Amino acid sequence: MAGGFGRALAVLALVLLGPREARPEQELRFKPAPRQRPVRLFTEAELARYNGREEGQPIYIAVKGVVFDVTSGKEFYGKGAPYNALVGKDSTRGIAKMSLDPADLTHDITGLKTEELQSLDETFNNVYKAKYPIVGYTAQRILNEDGSPNPNFKPEDQPHFNIKDEF
Repeated sequence: MAGGFGRALAVLALVLLGPREARPEQELRFKPAPRQRPVRLFTEAELARYNGREEGQPIYIAVKGVVFDVTSGKEFYGKGAPYNALVGKDSTRGIAKMSLDPADLTHDITGLKTEELQSLDETFNNVYKAKYPIVGYTAQRILNEDGSPNPNFKPEDQPHFNIKDEF
């Protein structure tokens, strides 16, 4: 009986795995998941270092306080590229208004029109979240100017903040 079970197991292994010579041992090993950089908080000064002007340095943009690595879009965001003015900072207002005016390159969305807020949400979801990895968040969302935690910070109270956007 034990011999029959062993043969059945061998036949099952052969069916599932195929002949030994067809699959080298390396292919049967599990490959570890690729390592991802940890998500972190960025101060304005730290985020400014990732402005696309230094060769070999990642390029980051913050939209709605979420920091994205847009290095793969270097032709759009790198040095001399059309949207380089947006990187190295939280450009939420500029994204909402489709503006590269330096006055609009800020996180402040006060006074934006409904259409601009809708445009911001669409761009945030369909461009940045869809194409680029999240590497962190801007500190101003969570911390006071002195770096201490803001006890009044409640994500659900933030304008146009949706917890689903974070994951």
